[in-house]
Amino acid sequence: MRLDVVTIFPEYLEPLNVSLVGKARARGQLGVHVHDLRAWTYDRHNTVDDTPYGGGPGMVMKTEPWGDALDTVLADGYEAGSGEPALIVPTPSGRPFTQELAVQLSERPWLIFAPARYEGIDRRVVDEYATRMPVYEVSIGDYVLAGGEAAVLVVTEAVARLLPGVLGNAESHRDDSFALGAMANLLEGPVHTKPPRWRGRGIPDVLLSGHHGKIARWRRDEALRRTTENRPDLIERCDPAAFDKKDREMLSILGWQPDPDGEPYGRFWRRTPGMEE
Repeated sequence: MRLDVVTIFPEYLEPLNVSLVGKARARGQLGVHVHDLRAWTYDRHNTVDDTPYGGGPGMVMKTEPWGDALDTVLADGYEAGSGEPALIVPTPSGRPFTQELAVQLSERPWLIFAPARYEGIDRRVVDEYATRMPVYEVSIGDYVLAGGEAAVLVVTEAVARLLPGVLGNAESHRDDSFALGAMANLLEGPVHTKPPRWRGRGIPDVLLSGHHGKIARWRRDEALRRTTENRPDLIERCDPAAFDKKDREMLSILGWQPDPDGEPYGRFWRRTPGMEE
């Protein structure tokens, strides 16, 4: 996979040289190219922003530097045979970045990131490049950052760990929170390691039992419990068909029941009346 990042703060992307992403780069599994947007400015102040049309506070990133930068990046990638590109624009007004989307992006050969600063990038830039490639406007959460570089790091790490050979154990992400399949829409439960006792605290006996079936059931129950506590909205959206008999028994204990009236509204489960949040 090839990644290109155009930014006014190239140094912000230094973490791409460490941990799993850095190792993937060193092994040649991931090609990362970071570009300074100011290299495509033509005034002595290297101006990348201007006042917004219509007035209002803040500044807007200009079309010319972004257009020239993206054209150059595209030409270089096409010459190198990088495959079909996709443009990723981190923005609070984008679609939520989910594990499902991370999987989709991990299957693409080439991602180009356009992290904005100030009030964002002139909309015409996004509209222009949407005619040339798929564009994903993504949000990593319901909050606003000073710029999109942090979101680039988040998306890159989520995507890179899904590439073949990046994780030491290819099965490591199978039981992750939100992993496609049995863990879709669920949070991973608690994990433990040695020693068996620490500061008077032990670990659940089932984890020492050697009974793989019981351990799997305990982990599944803990995932349902943690999701109920921290993200009940995820349970509400789960199709009942995704749960087996044991899941349903646990959900009942946790205070859930199927909601026959909720399906048209994207809600499948509801809390039993009287259950505390």
